[in-house]
Amino acid sequence: MTAAAERPRVGSSLPFGDYARYYDLLYRDKDYAAEADYVARVIRSAAPDARRVLELGSGTGRHGRLLAARGFVVHGVERSPDMVALAQAAAAPPPAADAGFSCEVGDACAVRLDRTFDAVIALFHVVSYQTSDAALEAMFATAARHLMPGGVFLFDVWHGPAVLAQQPEQRVKRAADGDLEVIRTARPQLDAERSTVKVTYDMECRNRRSGETVRFCEDHLVRYLFPAEIERLAAQAGMRMIKSEEFVTARPPSDATWGVAYLLKRLN
Repeated sequence: MTAAAERPRVGSSLPFGDYARYYDLLYRDKDYAAEADYVARVIRSAAPDARRVLELGSGTGRHGRLLAARGFVVHGVERSPDMVALAQAAAAPPPAADAGFSCEVGDACAVRLDRTFDAVIALFHVVSYQTSDAALEAMFATAARHLMPGGVFLFDVWHGPAVLAQQPEQRVKRAADGDLEVIRTARPQLDAERSTVKVTYDMECRNRRSGETVRFCEDHLVRYLFPAEIERLAAQAGMRMIKSEEFVTARPPSDATWGVAYLLKRLN
């Protein structure tokens, strides 16, 4: 590969900007089907008749399409226009089993739709991307505003006790398909005073056909949360906590559990 085949490194302050293009490839090994089964099971255990779902932070639509194939009608709201474009391009028209998924560009902290839902979900740590108290309160208010009385809000977050016990560490991930080869280096920086971790993603992406290499970086700021904070946020938004557990496995949370799911219910 020659220097002429490379594009220079670009710094980006907007999460899921350039990164969106490579997102599905990087998470190709993620078991979305198992996660969708878990989400469907948890929602239906608390709200057996639930069908209409609002997904805050719907990304490229992988979860939403799988939940639509499991009988839900899912509408996603996603802040990244690049992610929404990818999700809409992948959406299946009727009569496909997953045709019950739609999405639009919007901010989970501010969006106000003209309808309510049986359930609201925010998966893959979308809540943890709300790093200030004001943003968290606004997102919980969004969820409550769009729920029917008795509706449920299911989400997962970085679990504070695990983050502090284990400490984030630098990691390298490689992924490839027939066209692309991606190397992602994640460099975390913990800020215990603000309960946040800034993860700088250094990306090296090579087109395997042309040999062109693109390098760029993005900063992702994530907040880890504690159960008492979730209870406070729920109460402030007019919801109560039903349960918390390790995401997908349903095991009790521990200092080894980075991803904890919470299920809240809107009060009547």
